[in-house]
Amino acid sequence: MAEWQDPHKLTEGEFLDQVHSFEFWFETVEGYLHDRPFGFDPEIEEEEMDDRRKDGLITTLCNYCIGETAALEASSGMISFAPDRASKIFLSTQVADEGRHLEVLLHRLAMLGVRNPEQEIKARASKSLLRFKERLLDFVDSRDWEAAVFAQNVILESLEFTVFRNHAQNADPITKEILAGIITDERRHMGFGENDLGRRLILAPHTHDRLDRIKRELDSLVLTTFKQTLGELGIEGPDAPDLASDYLGAVARLGF
Repeated sequence: MAEWQDPHKLTEGEFLDQVHSFEFWFETVEGYLHDRPFGFDPEIEEEEMDDRRKDGLITTLCNYCIGETAALEASSGMISFAPDRASKIFLSTQVADEGRHLEVLLHRLAMLGVRNPEQEIKARASKSLLRFKERLLDFVDSRDWEAAVFAQNVILESLEFTVFRNHAQNADPITKEILAGIITDERRHMGFGENDLGRRLILAPHTHDRLDRIKRELDSLVLTTFKQTLGELGIEGPDAPDLASDYLGAVARLGF
């Protein structure tokens, strides 16, 4: 099995040949899914949590499910109007990733005692995240490739990558391992979006202004989601990570 490579470290030619392919996807996911049903080593023991921490984790995971559902629905819808076959293949691997993310998160909720995840997710949903999902699917419904890729593979993936990476630093062992696997996928999804839009921005610089307007519209939803997530996890005050700076740094790679 080939060693996993960070897509941000690949040359453009390597990226186009590898990251779009099913072969690269198989090699990538095998590295962290082998012997890990539902995203974690079954030998890991559940950590004891007080009621406040457990409730905050449940709310957080419910909102992670919203984000993953948004990406699942968007990436599947984008396949029909992707500009080339390589992009269609990549998106088909992303659909599989997002479906698996959603499955392992729902399983984690069940482990925490949530009997009706659909009802729980609806009750605990972040309004800002629901609004983000609505706008993302608007771009997909209108078959706007550039806006959809930007909203999903740059902004949403940057949001999730930033939150998951910081959450994993303070998470219980089972949640930490689940997030570690998801984070690996998010890097690949972000790499696709940055590479695709980076090339388009070179060929059509005027696209930058339109995408910048979309970013400014969605930024407030992203930053509100960050604040809510940290609050649910009990990470507040001077020790709270600066998620806004991390997120803005990620999207800055495209000049936004």
